[in-house]
Amino acid sequence: MNLELTPIQAVACCSPLAREPISEEVAEQVSIVLKALGDPVRLRLMSLVASHEGGEACVCDLNDAFDLSQPTISHHLKILHEAGLLDREKRGVWAYYRARTEALENLAAVIGGTAK
Repeated sequence: MNLELTPIQAVACCSPLAREPISEEVAEQVSIVLKALGDPVRLRLMSLVASHEGGEACVCDLNDAFDLSQPTISHHLKILHEAGLLDREKRGVWAYYRARTEALENLAAVIGGTAK
């Protein structure tokens, strides 16, 4: 039985890079998270959501920070959500996003080489 890990599950179970080599499968999954953060717009969105008052932000709160259309902002948020970095909750016509801080902490532990 082959259990496939989501990108965030792979990050959570991965030993720090400096401790032992990661498998090809785990590297594939972790790279999805890194690619999601590798775009400057998505990195800024992640920061805006994580630092927003109350720890969550509506798409409507984020539009003015960029010279991009609302659908483009929503697309970038969707990528972050699919990578497991953001939780999403629909309220009426708007989507609200909350940073998954444990995912960021796990990623920092993998990259930074700290023990979990």
